[in-house]
Amino acid sequence: MDRSSSDAEARLAQRLRALRTERALTLDGLAERSGVSRSMISLIERGESSPTAAILDRLATGLGMSLAALFADAERPDADPVARRAAQPVWRDPETGYRRRHLSPLGYPTPIELIEVEFPAGARVAYESAPLGLGISQQIWVIDGTMELTVGDRIHRLEEGDCLAMAVDRPIAFRNPGSRPARYIVALTITRP
Repeated sequence: MDRSSSDAEARLAQRLRALRTERALTLDGLAERSGVSRSMISLIERGESSPTAAILDRLATGLGMSLAALFADAERPDADPVARRAAQPVWRDPETGYRRRHLSPLGYPTPIELIEVEFPAGARVAYESAPLGLGISQQIWVIDGTMELTVGDRIHRLEEGDCLAMAVDRPIAFRNPGSRPARYIVALTITRP
């Protein structure tokens, strides 16, 4: 694991613990809401386990937030509006090897989040649920390679330069059917009721 992935995992552990505490949830409470075991949550919060994308999706749902918000910092009035590449957190899914770089300035109050993803050839990640009570819209713009996105029952094949807009309100699966890695940008917005 490279240093930026290690830093991202440490930040993620601190963020998960802070969000759970902020919501007055015990380990058992979050386990019940997310379907992730109490022991796994404890290991993640202590930085002793590298969670997969699917587990992080379930934890974000249990906390009532988007996966992107789980990686972001809490908004701060003094946050820098510039996110230098060297300071952008990079996280690597231990199961598939997909890498996720949070492009947006951390803590800066903005309605848009940008994420860059490098997705290995043949890899697949499924997100089974969307956080309740959030209106999440996202667009996926493929920079390089090919991706297949299954949104509900519909499959979208995206080639270089293609962009898919969608609401995140049903199960979504990402798959790289190609023989080389794919790269894409995710732009998302959240509207709270």
